[in-house]
Amino acid sequence: MLDLKGYKLVLASQSPRRRELLKGLDVEFSTCSVDADESFPLELKGADAVMYISEAKAGAYKPLLEDKTIGITADTVVILNDKIIGKPKNEEDAFCMIKALSGNVHEVITAVCIFTKDKCVKFYSSTEVHFGKLTDEEINYYIEKYKPFDKAGSYGVQEWIGYIGIEKIVGSYFNVMGLPVKRLYDELKSFIETL
Repeated sequence: MLDLKGYKLVLASQSPRRRELLKGLDVEFSTCSVDADESFPLELKGADAVMYISEAKAGAYKPLLEDKTIGITADTVVILNDKIIGKPKNEEDAFCMIKALSGNVHEVITAVCIFTKDKCVKFYSSTEVHFGKLTDEEINYYIEKYKPFDKAGSYGVQEWIGYIGIEKIVGSYFNVMGLPVKRLYDELKSFIETL
């Protein structure tokens, strides 16, 4: 049970998965879209790159933040062999991404910023995902039916491909969906206590 102490909570994301996950914490919040540049300096790797994007989203939304309001921004990336895999450009790109993940282990990192006009806390969560071997037919079926073009790595863990492809997850399942809710709950509690 999260006591917001009279503060409003805004999730600056249009991701239906993040909305669903935050709703699971039984806390009242509103959502808004934030228009931020999601590119990052090429010298940044892994968690540093994701943190940079999440902070850019927070920076873009902060001027619109009202008093007594807490904002949340997040960004999720897939990392395979030290290379960041973002969202696919098209079906061919999605196929190549999933084919690369097939039979391999990759890392999913979600970075989160919690902020008011005067204060900001940031953190990230990392999860290891083990994919089994997928056939070309399975990959094509998934892309055609689920159209994963808004997802990092071209897949949603909660969709068909997660059921048939994922052998093991080390870390937070919800983090792979796009929001490490247990860590977010703990961080929000601490954040509110210091307001």
